[in-house]
Amino acid sequence: MQIIPAIDIIDGKCVRLTQGDYTQKKIYNEHPLEVAKQFEGAGLNRLHLVDLDGAKNGTVRNWKVLEAIAGKTSLIIDFGGGIKTGRDVKIVFDSGAKFATVGSIAVKDEKEFVGWLQEFGAENFLLGADVKNEKIAIHGWQETSDIWIYDFIERYIQQGIKQIFCTDVSKDGLLQGPSLELYRNITGKFPDLHFIASGGVSGIDDVYRLEEIGCKGVIIGKAIYEGRITLKELAKTGYV
Repeated sequence: MQIIPAIDIIDGKCVRLTQGDYTQKKIYNEHPLEVAKQFEGAGLNRLHLVDLDGAKNGTVRNWKVLEAIAGKTSLIIDFGGGIKTGRDVKIVFDSGAKFATVGSIAVKDEKEFVGWLQEFGAENFLLGADVKNEKIAIHGWQETSDIWIYDFIERYIQQGIKQIFCTDVSKDGLLQGPSLELYRNITGKFPDLHFIASGGVSGIDDVYRLEEIGCKGVIIGKAIYEGRITLKELAKTGYV
């Protein structure tokens, strides 16, 4: 079980949104590198870094933040937000990310994404799926597709994807607990998948519950920033 803290970036600052709404933005720290060093100091070794400017504008924007964190910490970083072209993928890897995090391109342009998997190696990607009522949600969660999450996962496991994280959009940023039933279904159908839960974690007990149902990792953001889970508590779990 891996604890993966999240840093979301807007204008180079560490922020959190509620349910993906850019109007519901809260700035937690103007220096993301400071936050990353705090995570590293607590014994954590992975980081989920999200370029919200890039996600909004359709091209990677905050690669300098990635470069700084990768250069000044030993964190294993996955970076996403605005990765739309092979050039974007190259920028992400050249800036120090271990994994390129992708989501919408895998839904909208399977041919393009599969080309990246072949060019850069499927093991170097973290595939993200936003889900609403077990269907894939796209366009900033405003639109639900007809694609079942299970079909989506199966398709890309066959293409070599090793790690997938899933966010239940009805839970994200609300601190009301993760979508345990959805995640239990996924881990039950794909027991060998390195499956990472995301969204809704409200306290340390949620982390233990996610491990019990077979999750291999959990991305935690707001619960840390709002003090619902302390770095000291995370260090004590033994998951770091």
